[in-house]
Amino acid sequence: MFALDSEHTLRSIRIGDGAALARAYAANREHLAPWEPMRPAEFFTPSWQEDDVKSCVEDAASARNARFVIESSDGVIFGRMNLNNIVRGAFRSADLGYWIDHTRQGRGLASRGVEALVAYARDALSLHRLQAATLVHNGASQRVLSVNGFGRIGLAPRYLRIAGEWQDHVLFQRLLDDDVSSREERP
Repeated sequence: MFALDSEHTLRSIRIGDGAALARAYAANREHLAPWEPMRPAEFFTPSWQEDDVKSCVEDAASARNARFVIESSDGVIFGRMNLNNIVRGAFRSADLGYWIDHTRQGRGLASRGVEALVAYARDALSLHRLQAATLVHNGASQRVLSVNGFGRIGLAPRYLRIAGEWQDHVLFQRLLDDDVSSREERP
């Protein structure tokens, strides 16, 4: 668990989070619609979310993904952060994704959450690299990545089907080994 501020923590998704996630997604349905794939109505139900939570927990146990929620001190979920498609071997990489509740934006939660996941990916998972993709017009998310040391590596035409259309994305990466070597060189 990582403290993001005095009232929000970042913690792993756990069994029983389905109802709270359904409430969070329902409260942010319009806010997230331009940034995510089109969602069927059942996506917003506690049963669908709890089934997804079970998959998330299984994926974490097998080290395929590491998924987290941003939770307030009273147990309300206000966002998600994910390390998806974790690959070991010579690649040692993962994809980073996140969203923040529309009522919590502008408070630095995304930036601090990404900072925590960078440290987790480097220190707990021993990854070499994180990649993230944003819609071309998502300046806020691009600023979060930039603040956290991610560099732009290219443009991926028609990368993901978002809001019902194949849309271009800007790709970013952060090499985590650089963090380790710079720490080792300090006196």
